[in-house]
Amino acid sequence: MNYAQLLFPDFSLILCGFLLCRYTALNRTVWQQVESLVYFFLFPVLLFHSIVKSPLNLGEASSLLMAGVLTGLSGIALSYALPHLPVIGRHMRGREHPASVQVAFRFNSFVALAIADRLAGPQGMLLIAVLIGVCVPIFNVAAVWPMARHAKRGFLGEVLRNPLVLATASGLIANLAGFTMPVWLDPTVSRIGAASLALGLMSAGAGMEIGQLAKARTLAVAVLAIRHLISPLLAWALARAFGLDTVQTTVLLAFSALPTASTCYVLAARMGYNGPYVAGLVTLSTLLGIVSLPFALGVLR
Repeated sequence: MNYAQLLFPDFSLILCGFLLCRYTALNRTVWQQVESLVYFFLFPVLLFHSIVKSPLNLGEASSLLMAGVLTGLSGIALSYALPHLPVIGRHMRGREHPASVQVAFRFNSFVALAIADRLAGPQGMLLIAVLIGVCVPIFNVAAVWPMARHAKRGFLGEVLRNPLVLATASGLIANLAGFTMPVWLDPTVSRIGAASLALGLMSAGAGMEIGQLAKARTLAVAVLAIRHLISPLLAWALARAFGLDTVQTTVLLAFSALPTASTCYVLAARMGYNGPYVAGLVTLSTLLGIVSLPFALGVLR
């Protein structure tokens, strides 16, 4: 599988947003409005549709689900613990850490679906849908918590008002309740999802300032190492511990090595944090996916 070719659309959209914002009349004033549209409408529709379109059978994939959730929870714990580690912890006391921890454990759902389909066909698609449906609500809540805590905002209130959390939780409930998208509505919702993906990635590019990464280089290395090195190694160990079969192991390893979610930038920017710094991390994570996916699926598998 050509991972560079698979990830090129994401990277090229980030680059388009960066160039349009820097060298055309479509400046930051325009892209701030685009971010609001993506955050409050386009991405929530996309997340809801992504979860409800594939029926979830939690029983058939219980071992895979436990291994995937444990991999994610380990990434969450490690990223939360970074400021408390000896030596490197003193480099992570600013506002960049609460906004950046999400990069260590969130994932790009569309790349996940594309890889699962190519590697394992319909069975792989079903298994990755289970992981997406269960993990996205957990990971979105985990992304909001450190930012709400650092800003001294009520966590519960932030979660209840967060459109990404609401969309993923309602999608999971609707899926388990047997809801299916009406045939006549599905094309419209699919087009909204496609628009959200493109505009979200372009917004990340428009908000990116490469120089911002120099403000917290240790933090950048740490969260990207968790996302692209430690998580695949944990997934490999958990696949062996849970005795997963070949297809489940393949899906879990792919899941653990994905680039981070493009919505990391939108969430950080909308909650008042250093969006350009997070946008830089999203870009680097997209590029690192070209290395971590072959590592997980070629070396570890």
